[in-house]
Amino acid sequence: MSDPSQDTRPLSPHLQIYKPQMTSVLSITHRATGVALAIGSLMLLWLLCAAATGPGAYNTFMNFAGSPLGRFMLFGWSFSLYFHLCNGIRHLFWDMGYLLNIKQAYRAGYIVLLGTIILTLSTWICALYI
Repeated sequence: MSDPSQDTRPLSPHLQIYKPQMTSVLSITHRATGVALAIGSLMLLWLLCAAATGPGAYNTFMNFAGSPLGRFMLFGWSFSLYFHLCNGIRHLFWDMGYLLNIKQAYRAGYIVLLGTIILTLSTWICALYI
């Protein structure tokens, strides 16, 4: 049996040496937005329960949703929804065998980010000003 102190096998890269790539960052963000959607759905559940309970509970929810924290949470939830949607569509293209080389994967990643920003901002512009 060999001495473990003399083991010359390379160590796995860790965050201090590994350079983040577009695909890895979007993958991690996809997972994080999935968690945010699950947590944000509790706010949707609160809205539905408040609407079913009566005007007092509904007004309490609407006061929270209109507060800075409530708006921040709703903005984050809408961003997560659109990012998860756009990135999911990108994954469907990958499943069909498209956009698999690095250049196409990066281009699709930037399109996902641009689409997410456009959809999120347009939703909030419509919600606040129309």
